[in-house]
This record gives sequence, C-alpha cells and structure tokens, in this order.
Amino acid sequence: MLLFATPILTFAQEKGLDQQIDEAFGDATGWFVDIVFYQIPFTDTISIYWVLFPLILGALYFTFYFNFINFKGFFTSINIVRGKYDDLEGRKDHKVEIQKSEFTDEEDNPDTIRVEGHEGEVSHFQALTAALSATVGLGNIAGVAIAVSIGGAGATFWMIVAGFLGMASKFVECTLGVKYRDIEADGTVYGGPMYYLTKGLKNKTLGKILAALFAIFVIGGSFGGGNMFQVNQAFQLVENITGGEQSFLNGYGWAFGLVMAVLVGIVIIGGIKKIAKVTDKIVPFMVAIYVAASLYVIFYNYDMIGDAFGQIFSGAFSPEGIAGGAVGVLVQGFRRAAFSNEAGIGSASIAHSAVKTKYAASEGMVALLEPFIDTVVVCTMTALVLIITGNVAAENASLNDAQAILLTSGAFESAISWFPYVLTVAVVLFAFSSMISWSYYGFQGWVYLFGRSKKMEYTYKVIFCIFVVIGAAASLGSVIGFSDAMVFAMMVPNMIGLVILAPKVKGELAKYMNAIKSREA
Repeated sequence: MLLFATPILTFAQEKGLDQQIDEAFGDATGWFVDIVFYQIPFTDTISIYWVLFPLILGALYFTFYFNFINFKGFFTSINIVRGKYDDLEGRKDHKVEIQKSEFTDEEDNPDTIRVEGHEGEVSHFQALTAALSATVGLGNIAGVAIAVSIGGAGATFWMIVAGFLGMASKFVECTLGVKYRDIEADGTVYGGPMYYLTKGLKNKTLGKILAALFAIFVIGGSFGGGNMFQVNQAFQLVENITGGEQSFLNGYGWAFGLVMAVLVGIVIIGGIKKIAKVTDKIVPFMVAIYVAASLYVIFYNYDMIGDAFGQIFSGAFSPEGIAGGAVGVLVQGFRRAAFSNEAGIGSASIAHSAVKTKYAASEGMVALLEPFIDTVVVCTMTALVLIITGNVAAENASLNDAQAILLTSGAFESAISWFPYVLTVAVVLFAFSSMISWSYYGFQGWVYLFGRSKKMEYTYKVIFCIFVVIGAAASLGSVIGFSDAMVFAMMVPNMIGLVILAPKVKGELAKYMNAIKSREA
C-alpha cells in the first residue's frame, strides 16, 4: 500500500496539483453531478433537488402501504434488538440451528431457502450499529448547522417529519436485503440491492441492469463520500483544534491519512464480523457522548427550552423571510434528513443483510430504528443546541462542512469549555466508523461486478486504504462532489426495486408478526 501511495503523496504535496486534478476531474464528471443534483425551480427564490421527490414520496408511500409500520412497529423493533424474540429463531444468543425443511413454500426464492436458516454473520444489534456508523457522522454535526442557518429553526420540524417517514423506507430495503441475500459455504454473506434487484424482479434483464448500476454507484460513493470526504473533514478539524495555520500538522495531512488508513485496514481485512465488533462498541459510545453533551447544553440553558421549541414550531409553518418562506424551510428540513439517514438509498441494506435471522422482516424492523436515532434524535439534538445558543443565523448558510463543525463546536463550548476537544475526538471516531462501514458497502458492489475471489477482495481493500491517505492529503472538491452524486444516484435503481417488491415485504412482515403472535398466545 505504501509503495502505491508514496508517488501519489509526493504529487499531492506539489503546489497547484490538487487544483489541476480537481479542475480536470470536474470538467469530465460535471455533467453527471449536474444531473443528480439538478434543482427544479419552484419559485423565484426556491429550488428543490429532484432526488428529494422520490426519496420523500417513496417514504410516504411505504408509510401508508405498511400501515404506519414506522410508528406501530417501534417498540417491537426495540424488543427485537433486546433479544426478546430470539427464541423464534430456534436459538439463543444469535446462534441458529439450520432447519431447511421449514422453508419450502412456493413464494420463497430457491436461492435463499438455505440462507434463511443459516447463522448469518452478525447479531441484530451489530447489524444496526454497522449501518448506523455509516449514517451517523459529520452530516449530523455540520449538515444540521447549515440547514438551520438557511431554513431557520423551523427546518428542524420538517427534518423530524422526514426522519419518521424514512423509517418506512429503511424497513422495506433491509427486509429485502435479508430475503434475497447469498451466503457462501463458509458463511460469508453477500447482500444488498444488487441481489434483490437481480433475484426479485421478474424481468431479469432489467434487474441485472439496475443491479450493475447500483454496484457502480456504491463503489464510487465508498471511495469518495464514504472515505475521502470523511478523512478530509476529520483532518481539517484536528488541524484547526491544534492551531489552524500554525498547527504542527499543517502540511502533514498525508501522515494523518496514513495512520487512519492503517487503522481502517486492520479492521476491514477482517470483514463484516470485525467491522461489527468495532462498530457495536464505537457507535453506542459516541452517540451517547454526543447526546449527553447536547442534553447538558440544553438543560444548562433550561430557561430557553420553551422558546427553542416555540421557534421550531412557529418557524415550520410561518417563517419570516428565511429561505423563501414555508416551502423553503420544509425543503431544508427534508433535505437534511434525506442526506443524513440515507433512507431509500439502499446502502444500509448491505450491512443489515449479514444479520443472523431466518425472518427477513425481523431485520427490517430493526433497521427502521436507524433514521429515528440518526435524524429524530441526533440531528434534533444538534439543532436544539444551535437554536438555544443563538447560532441560527442566515450569514452561516454559506459555511462549508468543516466551518459548520466549528460553528457547532462553538455552540457546545458556550456551556462546556473543554467540549471542542471531545467533539474533535468524536468527529474522528464518526469519520473512522463511517469509513469502515462504507468500505464494506463498496466491497459488496465490487465483488458483485468482479467476482468473490480473495484477489478481488484485497485489490478493493488496498485501493480503499490508498484513497484514505489521498483524501487527507488533498483537497479534491470535484472528486468528492462526484462521489456524493454517486451516493444519491444509488437511489434510482434501488427505489424502483423497493416499489415493485413491496408486496414481497408485506408477506415477510405478516409471516414474522404471525410468529410473534403465536409465541405470545
């Protein structure tokens, strides 16, 4: 890896090369970015990203189609994570006894009959944390600051609404991820939209085309938004906290990237089991720290809580002069939620497909907790801290992500003087956990296209680690913009599959709920 990275690092340090690469790449890929992030003019002052329409409308459709599963199934989901229904699997502590004879009904895909009784690789809780580690991150800290700066406090309300709706989309895609997954003889799981598009759609040609497109997009997204962007933003914050332009780290982004690459490499070489063992410790810890600090700031300013909620509700329906009125506020809230929890993108179903279960809907139920934690809890906490500390201002709307993190850091610092240092550590952990989870997503797309050999596996993982170093050393805005576009392009083939296969999900849900009712009868 070092032999590959050394000449790249040398070039990356040369003055102006970053900019030259950035411009050349931008010229070549700008058309794709423009298509994915095209904004439909709504009024003279408001434009709406077209990708929001299928994401939000799809989530709304699934909410009604599944009879408000995002609300009615909430406590059942918590009980599944707690292990209350583990005995339905014929197991305890997530160990499955293979019982192939149970799965011979005509509705099952023959390729997955052997899978549903298989152990799988990780527990419900580990699958949840592995997926959460890819979504809970910099967007929850920086993105929320930008959203409330543009849309005002009222954007928080619509962010929460979109978060609740997104729970239904996550339920659908993660149920399908388990239903149509593949498991090798050694127990290695391969799952995600590539497999439910290929196996689930009756038109096999369409399924293979959509699956191939998704695989290409998820690989691109893993190298950029799930890798380079994460390490780049983490380094910028570490550099700033250690002195900014006078920091001893100035010019040594490659060294920071090298350390991160080694740590990422150690984890991802072990596969999803190793990733899950790391994320099920990091994610609960960092979310707990962040939420605890948020609650401290909120209750430290307890006399302002009522006013903050007043601003959120009044701003949601009767904003004054921010982001073009009520529609603009709604758009900012929905945009932040959709960009943060990735419900409908399809990425999370890759992690959830590795779960140990024989009931596909059980993992769909677990997955619906993800947008709740990511958006309804963590994003809302960030928004409340910013509102209470008076950091909602239109002049902050032009901040980039690194600057927005500092804005959020300053808001916490007003109540907890030393918290910026803790937040810096949290951001590095957020970035690290996002990278290891996205490496798994990209890897699944890679082996779908190029085969499951060890050679292909290590080729991808080495390339991924090299991009970690490049991401910290270079400032490649167009590369990251392109990768972000690829992440949201994943939505197109995925959402087509989700809508077509929704009846299959309803059948899986009925099967699992009947099993729960029989147990409790």
